[in-house]
Amino acid sequence: MRAALISVTERGADLSARISDFRICDCIRYAHESHSDAIAVSFSSVYDVTEALFDRYDALVFICACGIAVRAVAPHIRSKAADPAVLVIDEQGRFVIPILSGHLGGANALAEAIAAKLGAVPVITTATDIGGRFSPDSFAAANLLRITDLSAAKAVAAAVLVGEPVGLVSDFPYENCPPELHPGEDCRVGLCIGYDTEKKPFPVTLSLVPRDLVLGIGCRRGVSAAQIAEQVERSCIPLERVRIVSTIDRKADEPGLLAFCREQRLKLVTCTAAVLAKVPGAFRGSDFVQETVGVDNVCERSAVCVSGGALVYPKCAGNGVTCAAAACEIRLDFAKRRDVS
Repeated sequence: MRAALISVTERGADLSARISDFRICDCIRYAHESHSDAIAVSFSSVYDVTEALFDRYDALVFICACGIAVRAVAPHIRSKAADPAVLVIDEQGRFVIPILSGHLGGANALAEAIAAKLGAVPVITTATDIGGRFSPDSFAAANLLRITDLSAAKAVAAAVLVGEPVGLVSDFPYENCPPELHPGEDCRVGLCIGYDTEKKPFPVTLSLVPRDLVLGIGCRRGVSAAQIAEQVERSCIPLERVRIVSTIDRKADEPGLLAFCREQRLKLVTCTAAVLAKVPGAFRGSDFVQETVGVDNVCERSAVCVSGGALVYPKCAGNGVTCAAAACEIRLDFAKRRDVS
């Protein structure tokens, strides 16, 4: 998770430095120009910096009054499926309050992690968390599942809160099934975990699709995010199933690739040529790539290396871009909590 720590006072800037030092996640500090320092990025308007950062980070952590944060993010809110996590911390560091995208965006999990380090109180207000009940949003986020229908997710959560049985059908093994879910039973609402979103075993079915693919990308210098997106589309790799993008470490600072990952809200993982060369398997090599970066294939090798699984979408080349995808093992655990590191 990439988080922007936004402070408006001197004490807030000091607290943001403490939080950054915890290394809970990848944090970049932004401080008002009147109280900035050598490490923090300076800004003059909290509203302008929020507009600039809203779509660039997984989480915005405001260290200021709650009203300032609410007014700053309000014009940019779209839906809980797209919005970043938004948290507010008082400058004394006593309370950590998630105010947006508590489940899907990971605001609740991040609030609990920060509060634990600060010795603060996490102020969690979502109904399922307060009651210790199953949350479809939290389960999906922790297990890297894509929610296909937010209205169905809302129906499942509502059923849980009133004690109505919720059905479960899964194409994959799972563990720690909560008491609110009833596998194999005939229920009005239920979860269906698998690739087929047309499968509707319940009158109200929440389809959860595994994000099980690592998207390997190789590219020439100077390619744009649009070129990469176009080539991924041509390859027929379903972006909705992608959890991570992988490449060689020499491309870690490639602007177009970084922009693509930012637009798709995907983490970029890099591997050295030496590591990629040792990945076992039959790959479609290139003498040009071997001479240029020190290994014969970047996209396929990096996808297999990072996923630990088999190649399911072989190399597709064009437009100065190569892409491939390999599948991760799917291990569903209803007790799993979202990782904010």
